[in-house]
Amino acid sequence: MTGDRDRSFGFADPQDVPIPYLQRIRTYYQALGYGAPYEWAHYAEVPFQPLRQPLSRSRVALITTAAPYQPGKGDQGPGLPHPYNGAAKFYAVYSGAVAQDHDLRIAHVAIDRQHTSGEDQASYVPLAALRQVAASGRIGELAPRFHGMPTNRSHRTTLETDLPEIVARCRADGADAAVLVPNCPVCHQSLSLAARALEAGGIATVLMGCAKDIVEYVGVPRFLFSDFPLGNAAGRPKDPASQAFTLDLALSLLEAAPGPRTTMQSPLRWREDPAWKLDYCNIERLTPEEIRQRRAEFDAVKATAKALRAAEQPSP
Repeated sequence: MTGDRDRSFGFADPQDVPIPYLQRIRTYYQALGYGAPYEWAHYAEVPFQPLRQPLSRSRVALITTAAPYQPGKGDQGPGLPHPYNGAAKFYAVYSGAVAQDHDLRIAHVAIDRQHTSGEDQASYVPLAALRQVAASGRIGELAPRFHGMPTNRSHRTTLETDLPEIVARCRADGADAAVLVPNCPVCHQSLSLAARALEAGGIATVLMGCAKDIVEYVGVPRFLFSDFPLGNAAGRPKDPASQAFTLDLALSLLEAAPGPRTTMQSPLRWREDPAWKLDYCNIERLTPEEIRQRRAEFDAVKATAKALRAAEQPSP
């Protein structure tokens, strides 16, 4: 009777809510046998930097967690299915000229591979869309470089190494504001921390993301939430209208947020049936054999990452 009454009232499906990534990931890795859960960054106070001048006169930087394509580093997509590829990770901030096109991919991070493919770069790196709004006068101009932020699980590395470098590069480029677009769960933490550092350094920010609980748990000034699978924070793939609409929402939030911890949810839906939200890192949907396989795969990924980090360390 309750279900019939709910439908007659026009209520949404009870599972049609943002994915609880913090809870899912905690349960998932404990079931894989990794012991104490990961401690996510969390702050009570949030810095907030209003725009110093109208957006139409502001210089805007773009920060991404996508990685430049690296030939010889294995399958990096796009397409579905394609594996998670830890060999394609990067461990230092990088930059690229915004006037050029770049082949940026997200095979190195834990996007939702069951429901998206990463085949449309514009759905996770809104560089072309930002060029268009700059040409239209919606923003003053793009900063000359975009910046790539590593997705380190180490808070110390992120806070003490990566964030000072991101802030320094944005300042060197004369950025008044920044748009940050993460992909995986740890990406959302990393770029939330970057938004905080930039705001404390006098640069207004807006984060476009898909992991609502992670971003709000860290605490950011402005957050545009799209209830899409991870890897699509800039809009639906191959849907330029969705991408333009999503960026416009983010820029409107950058202009109009009244204070810190302002979250706006995009009205766009991935699909009418919300069942896709039940799959990501949901241990209840895996068999014991699948759990053992996931553990083996994750151990291999960790070994690859450890070797890459060691190779990138400067010689004594």
